[in-house]
Amino acid sequence: MDEASNMKVVLKHYVSGSAQETDMHLTAGTIKLKVPKDSNSIILKNLYLSCDPYMIFKMMKLERPLTDPYVLGSPITGYGVAKVLDSAHPGFAKDDLVWGITGWEEYSLISDPKNFFKIQHTDVPLSYYAGILGMPGITAYIGFYELCAPKKGDYVFVSAACGAVGQLVGQFAKLHGCHVVGSAGSPEKVDILKNKFGFDEAFNYKDEPNFDATLKRHCPEGIDIYFDNVGGKMLDAVLLNLRPHARIAVCGMISQYNREQPDGVQNLSSMVLKEARMQGYLATNYYHLYPKYLETILPLIKESKVVYVEDVADGLENAPKALVGIFSGRNIGKQVVAVNCL
Repeated sequence: MDEASNMKVVLKHYVSGSAQETDMHLTAGTIKLKVPKDSNSIILKNLYLSCDPYMIFKMMKLERPLTDPYVLGSPITGYGVAKVLDSAHPGFAKDDLVWGITGWEEYSLISDPKNFFKIQHTDVPLSYYAGILGMPGITAYIGFYELCAPKKGDYVFVSAACGAVGQLVGQFAKLHGCHVVGSAGSPEKVDILKNKFGFDEAFNYKDEPNFDATLKRHCPEGIDIYFDNVGGKMLDAVLLNLRPHARIAVCGMISQYNREQPDGVQNLSSMVLKEARMQGYLATNYYHLYPKYLETILPLIKESKVVYVEDVADGLENAPKALVGIFSGRNIGKQVVAVNCL
């Protein structure tokens, strides 16, 4: 088959404020399943697509953009897992399984696949390469181990702890001998944190009118490590509860992404008084450590010492709903879209 129909998720217009399903729509097209001559391209059959918070910035047209925005009328892009159907690149062959940035469509032509990773281990679910074995996984690993330099006995607090990254940070901390507290947005998620991931304590932030009081109740000894996924008022409350020489890894600030006016941070003086350190980071700058991460995480998965919860939406037609849902906390675990079956 030289040509195939190709359904795509396209951004209709740039988003202002909260993203809605109606900001995107499905369009039909066709694609040639042979790579162009004299190119380094590959043709992919997309299997799983990853819904990630950073994508909201690509849906916006900002005066000072944090990243290049999506092109209106073209498929949006994001991390995904795919099978190579045809290749003109010496590093990839037909039937290779890969993960990297691909289109939100059934098939994609990738003109420069240098940033794709070949999947060598297929004795785990392929969808894991959109989560625990992909960008979210190494994000958790780098933020906790490289930035926060944990010590046995540290008191660790993780916000958005039931998400793609937070669930891993909490489990890494427990394996390292830390006392771990997590926050999430529903009773069901709190139950998962305590009874599936092994957090020592967890709370539903939506039931807590005073985050400072909540943290003092759940972290009476203070906080050595804060893995921040939400920012805003939670970060401000954490600053009041730091232990000396505390470390904060700023992974994301999802509570602020849909706000026209982000919350200000009032308690930064605690950083000075506690001689604390706070650092943001981009996982892409640490991809050279990906082989080391695989050596660490694969045995933990196979020995069931680390578990991973996924929320899988079936079909490209459900991709807009799945993406929008992560900004309201509708998902439980890592949100993935299953596009094609092998």
